Amino acid sequence: MAGHSKWANTKHRKAAQDAKRGKIFTKIIRELVTAARLGGGDAGSNPRLRAAIDKALSNNMTRDTLNRAIARGVGGDEDANMETIIYEGYGPGGTAVMVECLSDNRNRTVAEVRHAFSKTGGNLGTDGSVAYLFSKKGVISFEKGDEDVIMEAALEAGAEDVVTYDDGAIDVYTAWEEMGAVRDALEAAGLKADAAEVSMIPSTKADMDAETAPKLLRLIDMLEDCDDVQEVYHNGEISDEVAATL
Repeated sequence: MAGHSKWANTKHRKAAQDAKRGKIFTKIIRELVTAARLGGGDAGSNPRLRAAIDKALSNNMTRDTLNRAIARGVGGDEDANMETIIYEGYGPGGTAVMVECLSDNRNRTVAEVRHAFSKTGGNLGTDGSVAYLFSKKGVISFEKGDEDVIMEAALEAGAEDVVTYDDGAIDVYTAWEEMGAVRDALEAAGLKADAAEVSMIPSTKADMDAETAPKLLRLIDMLEDCDDVQEVYHNGEISDEVAATL
């Protein structure tokens, strides 16, 4: 299955920006602690923890750091008040946006999220307003690789789909709970992924033009600047032509 490079690269832009701000490790550690607290410290029986570990390793976090975070989650109630909250809304150009947060104060978090939407011409919606447009999936990414080899190994390991992009990048899609097992199978076959994460994949896309694309990017940046925001998912599509004007 073929795809478009800009669609694939949205997450890479986001990851680079988060790393630049020095926030990504803080957010990953928070997820590791919460996942371990809620589901235990065994990644083999805790898919959420395994997904957090994969994300940590993809972002070059050391084993010592992630193990300390897991131990924190298993051993203490320091973060017991943290809860996962999903906010939904519409961004510029009618884009569907989902905002995944970890917070110990719902009032603070919703105020920050609502402010970001209102400042960029969007609207915070009600539960279920856009969630039906997204599916939770595991995404295992290769910057380059042999499409046939990766596809055969991935499908044999239980992957749901393999997408090749214009720039040669390849994404392997899995049921989110199976991402770790599929990644292990690919590595056993000599195929080391460049990244692996659980994501919300949109079923439809909203084309952004030269006017709405900058507003969408500003909304994403404002949301990611919020300490409580872990992930931002959207269905905005920015073409090469529009991207060249940004």
